[in-house]
Amino acid sequence: MEKQNDTICALATAAGKGGVSVIRVSGPQAPAFCRKLTGDTPEPRQVSLSKFHAASGELIDSGLSIFFPGPRSFTGEDVCEFHCHGSPVVVDQLLARLVEFGARLARPGEFSERAFLNDKLDLTQAEAIADLIDSSTVQAARHAVRSLQGDFSRLIRNLVAQVIELRVYVEASIDFADEEIDFLASGNILARLQALVSAVDLTLAQAKTGSLLREGLRVVIAGAPNVGKSTLLNALCGQEVAIVTPIPGTTRDMLQREINLDGIVVHLTDTAGLRQSDDPVESEGILRARKALAEADHVLLLVDAANVDDFQSLPVWQEFAALPLHQLTVVFNKIDLHQMPPMIQPATVPQKLFLSASTRAGLDLLKQHLKNCAGLTPATDGGFMARRRHLVALAGAKESLKQAIHCLEDLKAGELVAEELRNVQKQLDEITGKFTTDDLLGAIFSSFCIGK
Repeated sequence: MEKQNDTICALATAAGKGGVSVIRVSGPQAPAFCRKLTGDTPEPRQVSLSKFHAASGELIDSGLSIFFPGPRSFTGEDVCEFHCHGSPVVVDQLLARLVEFGARLARPGEFSERAFLNDKLDLTQAEAIADLIDSSTVQAARHAVRSLQGDFSRLIRNLVAQVIELRVYVEASIDFADEEIDFLASGNILARLQALVSAVDLTLAQAKTGSLLREGLRVVIAGAPNVGKSTLLNALCGQEVAIVTPIPGTTRDMLQREINLDGIVVHLTDTAGLRQSDDPVESEGILRARKALAEADHVLLLVDAANVDDFQSLPVWQEFAALPLHQLTVVFNKIDLHQMPPMIQPATVPQKLFLSASTRAGLDLLKQHLKNCAGLTPATDGGFMARRRHLVALAGAKESLKQAIHCLEDLKAGELVAEELRNVQKQLDEITGKFTTDDLLGAIFSSFCIGK
């Protein structure tokens, strides 16, 4: 059975051939294993030239060794690192030698998990390590670094501090319920609860932007047949990725591509034209298109610019009636055929954008619009990385705060206000890991790469 005080080892650099590979060892036996492997323990935090020997005394490799005594190490434990030549054969021999000494091969994310359990990192910072490694854009990397430095954690801790202060006051007021003074009313509790809702709402908006940077914006291009959906996909991708013909119903299945818009990864999906069809293949494509619409972060409804005044009377509009309007943009295509200028009308509901996919007039407007939909503006450049579970926790905290307001205003029940505030603190603490379950920790750290 694995124990927290086991000494663990793993390759900390990418697997495969390379100039240098780094093997990391953490645990109480790390210094002893270093002496067995190299014949010496380096001075703390000083690089030492070492020779790595097999059990027979034969030289495996020569390289560098470093010793980080706990608690001043990444994991908070004694940590040794061995820098060897980047040969998989050499790495395998060194790891096998460490296992002979009694080390255990680390699980994915176990080094970061130990850093979290030893209070070297909170959970959002630990997750930021994996997010930084997985970053596919400069913007995502910047946000991950800010989370790793503790920007997100500080916001959450500040919210928790306000909740605790409010809980103390409310629970003290309950204890003095028989007094003539109404402590809940005199303490301006309602205003403080409303301020907390606003603060959580602002944090949630920033977290949504961070989540989109991490996961990308899912954009579905939809509409009736032959309105230029595939042409628009080709224009956004900058290459001919979809077949374009004047024949309606050319696209039978979903076609997916990724583009990068100044740090935002946009997952584009071109769908089959929405209409009634007796063709079983096209009908299946239409069913898949409808499923994609339900899962999209944003939908681009393409309409021929000739129908600018009556697009809501078109049969295809019924497909979009149930969509939240803030997730929908009506794109009027083929403006070159109707002598219309490219433009955007962001104040309308739903928003309207005019372009020509074939001539690419107005394409820059669309790209900027998609960045705005993702929340990427100069004002949000100082944001942080966030995950889906963070959004769920923040949304739950906001809902509990609203319930607390209801209990205070409508029910006049201080005990229920206190209970809702306890729920708020619990959900916020889940974000940083101050309150969490072993199952959640296991799910989070198992998604990390081995060696982190």
